[in-house]
Amino acid sequence: MNLLFLGDIVGGHGCDFVASKIASIKKEHSIDITVVNGENSATGNGITPQSAKDLFNMGVDVITTGNHCFRRKEVMDYYDECEFLIRPANFPEGNVGRGVCIYDMGRTQIAVVNLMGTLYLEALDNPFTVIDKILEDISTPNIFVDFHAEATSEKKALGQYLAGRVTAVIGTHTHVQTSDEAILSDHTAYITDAGMCGAELSVLGVKSELAIKKQRFHCPVKFVESDNPPFINGIVISFDEKLGKANNIKRLIIR
Repeated sequence: MNLLFLGDIVGGHGCDFVASKIASIKKEHSIDITVVNGENSATGNGITPQSAKDLFNMGVDVITTGNHCFRRKEVMDYYDECEFLIRPANFPEGNVGRGVCIYDMGRTQIAVVNLMGTLYLEALDNPFTVIDKILEDISTPNIFVDFHAEATSEKKALGQYLAGRVTAVIGTHTHVQTSDEAILSDHTAYITDAGMCGAELSVLGVKSELAIKKQRFHCPVKFVESDNPPFINGIVISFDEKLGKANNIKRLIIR
């Protein structure tokens, strides 16, 4: 089977470009299931029920998020309503939503787990401890982990920690695609960051001049999505659904 994962989708331009290309991508790579990180899909950052529904309507099966998962208050109830929109599992107990979903494809099931790093981000529960507990309750061998983290060292460590135990560990959050895709322990597909879908000539999807002003002068700046031509970053993972074993991981860059 083949899973398509698209890196952080940024704003309206990113969503529109993905919508225009996703059908052809799925056809070309014989995609069986599509997962995207949608935590920046709403205009002005975060995710809303409408931006999530737009992603589902264009052919996305599961949406993961990250540190912006609760930025928009209007999405809070939707996390409980929609089982295929998930947030990091290591947020404190009592929060809305869930950090794991099981996507039933009839002949097999796919587990998607969302975790968030703690280095240079919020002080959440330890992702290593949390994933150990999660894996105890998952019966399918097909397990894909979106690890939304800032530090490459933390992503590398979790990838090595889960090598041979999950089908894939896919890094998100930095919006910059890395070229270290690999199969770990002859089983687990890994990449430090899948990249982003949005304006290529930008600073992580934001108008460059605004990001430069913020970093140069350290003054309050309202970020606005760049309207420069977008591109798509993502990966395709081929895996044996009977064993949960990844056979190949391929990076995608579509301009």
